[in-house]
Amino acid sequence: MRRFRWWWGALVLVCVAVLAGFFLFFGAASRSGQPLPRQGPPGTGPLTVVAFGDSTVSGEGAGSYTADTDGRGGDWCHRSADAFVQKVRIPGVTARVNLACSGAPAGQVALGDVRQWGEPSQAQQLANVVKDHRVAAVVIAVGANDDPQFSAQVTNCFKAWFSLGGPSCNVALQQTWKSKVDAMVPKVVNAVGDVKKVLAQAGYVPADYQLVLQSYATPVGPGIPASLQSLDGCPFRTDDLSWIASTGITTLSAGLKQASVQSGARFLDLARAGANHEACSGGANPAKEWFTRLTLHLSDLGQTDRAQHALQESFHPNAAGHAAIADCLTEFLAVREGNAACLSGQDGKLHAVPETTAR
Repeated sequence: MRRFRWWWGALVLVCVAVLAGFFLFFGAASRSGQPLPRQGPPGTGPLTVVAFGDSTVSGEGAGSYTADTDGRGGDWCHRSADAFVQKVRIPGVTARVNLACSGAPAGQVALGDVRQWGEPSQAQQLANVVKDHRVAAVVIAVGANDDPQFSAQVTNCFKAWFSLGGPSCNVALQQTWKSKVDAMVPKVVNAVGDVKKVLAQAGYVPADYQLVLQSYATPVGPGIPASLQSLDGCPFRTDDLSWIASTGITTLSAGLKQASVQSGARFLDLARAGANHEACSGGANPAKEWFTRLTLHLSDLGQTDRAQHALQESFHPNAAGHAAIADCLTEFLAVREGNAACLSGQDGKLHAVPETTAR
């Protein structure tokens, strides 16, 4: 009987040791038959935030453009060292890649043959990025250059200011703006879907990265000094300024929010981000403004290849505006879930206010 007890006790000790080693090696997740959660994005290289889209992302208006996107070889993407993606702060993220290109439509963000200033698909460029970077966050702002042609509409409003006897530019837009935005939505959804597709092909799952679709901030608004409603600053009629800052930008944001729902992206609403900091809102003190006024580079007019781009920076976020957007985006990415709006706080900075609170 003693021999049996000794043998039984030894067997129990062996079983306990084996089971302890099993759980130590495989962890609690394996007890339920589930694989261990992956610690971050797959692949090798630094954790990275990647930005896609058009001028509002590339940094148009912020200056400090990279030499290869400031007209060299016909490339006018105008990627700036002061673009918000270069200033956003995410724990562990040490690399930032800006693929955005001024004037880009959604088709150039998506996979395909659409090019902008000679550059190929931004989603296809991402396929090269993931070879030596681990993507932790993706930020996209695109759509304004599709059916809405927002920059072209601003130009039309500029032209309306010259023709004193003609109608304001918003008269025609009131009839067509909503349909233009509606036509834009599926193109943005497709572009976001192609970015997700490239990451999936590289082995990413949705939990590996944050996906953000953001809207556009209002570059101009009513209430500016009458003296600046001129070629010295913001040559627009008052009712057109009001339309751009209200119906124009809010309808565009609503369409982009719809696209975010359909594409599975978080939505960051910038519609009110520029309030009280629009172009010309500072009057005699433009330092408080986050958007460029009418900007003409006289030196470019004497160069054939640059002359048509001499006004390109007008009415875009400047370096201060990009820094403010970066503050908001930093807060937004820290939360990791839900939608938000960039709104000015009592400290004068932009903050990511959760959607339910922002209302």
